[in-house]
Amino acid sequence: MLIRVMYKNNKYDMVRPSLLNNLIDEGEIKMFLRSGTWAAIGVDVLRGLGGRYEGPERRKSVNIFQNLQYYYFKPVK
Repeated sequence: MLIRVMYKNNKYDMVRPSLLNNLIDEGEIKMFLRSGTWAAIGVDVLRGLGGRYEGPERRKSVNIFQNLQYYYFKPVK
């Protein structure tokens, strides 16, 4: 999959996602197209490469045994 980018000289190109990160880091592009809208470097929020999350756990924990008991061992009426 190629991503459409606009360089700082206002020329357009299509680049691989791996090259996009390099171009952003080097300050070569002004914006790139994502989900049908342009993302401006330095203006729009861009995803990072990850890192350690220090906040509270936000994912719902699931008790798999409780779910199995409900789905496979329902009481017969």
